[in-house]
Amino acid sequence: MGTTIFERARPAASVVAHSLGDTRHAPFWLDDIAPQARHPRLAADLNCDLAVVGAGYLGLWTALMAKQQNPAARVVLLEARTVGWAASGRNGGFCEASLTHGEENGRTRWPNEIDRLNELGLENLDEIERSVAELGLDCDFERTGAIDLAIEEHQVEWLREEPTSADTVFLDAEALRGQVDSPTYLAGVWHRRSNALVHPGKLAAKLARVATELGVEIFEHTPVRKVDSAGLTPAQGSNLVTPHGTVRARKTALATNVFPSLLKRNRLSTVPVYDYVLMTEPLSPEQLAAIGWQNRQGLSDLANQFHYYRLSADNRILFGGYDAIYHYGARVRSEYENRPASYERLASHFFTTFPQLEGIRFSHRWAGAIDTSTRFCAFFGTARGGRIAYAAGFTGLGVGATHFAAKVMLDQLAGRHTERTQLEMVRGRALPFPPEPIASMGIQTTRWSLDRADHNRGRRNAILKTLDALGLGFDS
Repeated sequence: MGTTIFERARPAASVVAHSLGDTRHAPFWLDDIAPQARHPRLAADLNCDLAVVGAGYLGLWTALMAKQQNPAARVVLLEARTVGWAASGRNGGFCEASLTHGEENGRTRWPNEIDRLNELGLENLDEIERSVAELGLDCDFERTGAIDLAIEEHQVEWLREEPTSADTVFLDAEALRGQVDSPTYLAGVWHRRSNALVHPGKLAAKLARVATELGVEIFEHTPVRKVDSAGLTPAQGSNLVTPHGTVRARKTALATNVFPSLLKRNRLSTVPVYDYVLMTEPLSPEQLAAIGWQNRQGLSDLANQFHYYRLSADNRILFGGYDAIYHYGARVRSEYENRPASYERLASHFFTTFPQLEGIRFSHRWAGAIDTSTRFCAFFGTARGGRIAYAAGFTGLGVGATHFAAKVMLDQLAGRHTERTQLEMVRGRALPFPPEPIASMGIQTTRWSLDRADHNRGRRNAILKTLDALGLGFDS
């Protein structure tokens, strides 16, 4: 087995230790927004036309669009903690056009639909861009595109095989380092229109502001413990039971992301995989000049254990990825977020990528759980006679795809037969994960196999090939 660039060119341990010395353990995006108006806790039983569970991007878009479609409807949004506190406030802020977690994953699973899915994904990103402007969502939206990076020799050939166009440009090492200067870069493909950058915390906060202005009632610190439809007709809906009262909803949209589903059928459809992130202090003009990056693209490398990184509006570098940690029992726990080994590894890889930034410090470190599905992108469905709709399993690419998923759920709840609801991707089910201890054994073996592939010119072993044949994802 070979070694990777991050093993061949490690920075001094003192450089890593210095960079992490004063780091705050908290999501930068939530620290960086002005204090928000807090929403009340549910205080009494109520009836509504639509109840949305979860105030992340999916729930916020769903509630907002529902009021746009029917201003007279009573729409209630129930959040267990606060708006955007989970994945929607912790992600990298990459708003990707892809609905299928990349071309290869989509073409493998839905070859007859992939061209249209790609078109729908770009249309979805265009719609988000228009909504940001029309609704006044001040969220640092930048349509910068993204560069796929080859950092090992075998990855260069992968990039050369990609079709190019006016919006997709191959960059050799010299051209790439003219865009962003790192000694690790061997080639890249710049997808000019398929990605935007946003400030995740601002996007969630501004969506909540617009939703409430439209009349959505948001209740924070109101966890839904149970969705009970017993004894009720589909027209009567469901009872959403919370510790503070019961909401009788004619229709319900579940947007609970990585947390255990309120529907038994979906309990094994996702697993939480923890992702770790660092954010630097703002770069000085001299530091920024040392690395270039004038076009501010999003960046990610092509390894199975990959890194993603981008600039913030005030020229900090967010650097995340590589470690993807699953904990036995598929639990979501705050203590899993503080993993010093992951932060030290990320800092080491950062200085291998940008040795010219030696001496810079990281201001923030944080982690979040990704709702990983076996098909590596969102799945959709309805339950209880069409009175409940759900979407989950975005597997790290939910910033853009949740906007599309909100439309799907509203179509389903309204009984509308649209192009979206008739897609094979929407109608199909994701295969469930096996129960423990098989799930943990399988996930850890898969992680080991992906690491081995990164050390063996990307060659996938028998385990990964079997998973590929079964359609069980795990391609990055």
